[in-house]
Amino acid sequence: MPEAGFPRFGTDGVRGPALSRISPEFSLALGRAAARVLGAERIVLARDTRLSGPVLASAFAAGAAAEGCRVDEYGVLPTPAIARLSAVKNVPAAMITASHNPYHDNGIKLFAAGGRKIPDVVQVRIEDELQRVSTDPTSSVEPAPIVVRTDGMSGYVGDLVGRFGEGALSGLRLVVDSANGAMSAIAPDALRRLGAEVISLSDAPDGTNINLDCGATSPDALRDFVAKLDDVDMGFAFDGDGDREIAVDGSGNVVDGDRLIALSAVDRFRSGRLAGGVVVATVMANLGFHRAMEAAGIQVITTPVGDRHVLDAMEDGGFVLGGEQSGHIIHRDMATTGDGLLAAVATAELVRRSGRSLADLARESMTSFPQVLLNVEVGHRPDDAATVLAADIAAEEARLGSDGRVLVRASGTEALVRVMVEAADVDDARAAAERLAAAARRHLS
Repeated sequence: MPEAGFPRFGTDGVRGPALSRISPEFSLALGRAAARVLGAERIVLARDTRLSGPVLASAFAAGAAAEGCRVDEYGVLPTPAIARLSAVKNVPAAMITASHNPYHDNGIKLFAAGGRKIPDVVQVRIEDELQRVSTDPTSSVEPAPIVVRTDGMSGYVGDLVGRFGEGALSGLRLVVDSANGAMSAIAPDALRRLGAEVISLSDAPDGTNINLDCGATSPDALRDFVAKLDDVDMGFAFDGDGDREIAVDGSGNVVDGDRLIALSAVDRFRSGRLAGGVVVATVMANLGFHRAMEAAGIQVITTPVGDRHVLDAMEDGGFVLGGEQSGHIIHRDMATTGDGLLAAVATAELVRRSGRSLADLARESMTSFPQVLLNVEVGHRPDDAATVLAADIAAEEARLGSDGRVLVRASGTEALVRVMVEAADVDDARAAAERLAAAARRHLS
């Protein structure tokens, strides 16, 4: 039976155990609530490759259609592809996905007409409407049709190829890890159309293997595969819904989001394509990233964790590049949300144009400070973990001085406190992180 009460929106939609917390009943109710609040005559819908995806997508579609909202259901597509459809058609969108989580989780992301994730105020209105739907599910409107569509993939790939041009990646040999997710049937095809030779990994989704020891959150498989080859230029790993990517160079060394953003920022800045000379990053960006951008004359605007916060800052300032260390990279002049494949193509095209290796470019882009990240299980998720641990944080910051940094925050979805410490010396960073983890357990257990 579903758990009592409906889940609430986190930093990126709603997410939880599939068919229990994220139940068909909840998905149907959310479809109804979203249709009422967003007030659209049509909504576009897609899903990733999870086993629970079809039933949750069908339930959401039924709920929206029951409220008189036509649903165009596109089946399996990456998140950036359904966001693109939302922008092109100027209608809201829903994506059934738990992103980088394992297959037994699922979730729902919502986009406003135009392809932008819905703002907090609209999320609150939808949550309020959910409660009304749960107590009075009746509707007085005529139901609308649910239309199965199959053209979402071709439009997304065609748009991407058109932006960079046929042959833009000619001469490159790439390895692609699609995480057995929504990019599996799309990324290899798009990169080949751009002229690259492609070796494809983790591209056989069976409903249960999405993100399983592969993809952007487990890049070891890609790293080890590339390291065994001597004629690969680089590799890219996506997450389950395709809105993030992590790269490896030709030797298999991981190139994280900070370095990929730094490469694009400097390239855009030098060619006059970095609006305002600004790049947007979250508080998780490495201290080395900040120092590299300062040395290049680029201003960094910092936001809370979450690509939605990055997008908000980019929209407010009219900026075109931003993202997260985890691999969410947003080229706002080409997409409305994080797009792993777009970011991968931008990186590969930059490397090809430079005539140098990704290894050399990434090495020169920044010097990373050792970073230790601990996830601390606590008794309850505090509203502001940094305030609770303020004295402990201040003590560690005093120890580290200007060559270190501390970040403590609560998880957006779990009873966890995330402790991140950077320092010039990894042992100093680890010791500080462990002291803060102990303090979190002491104060919050």
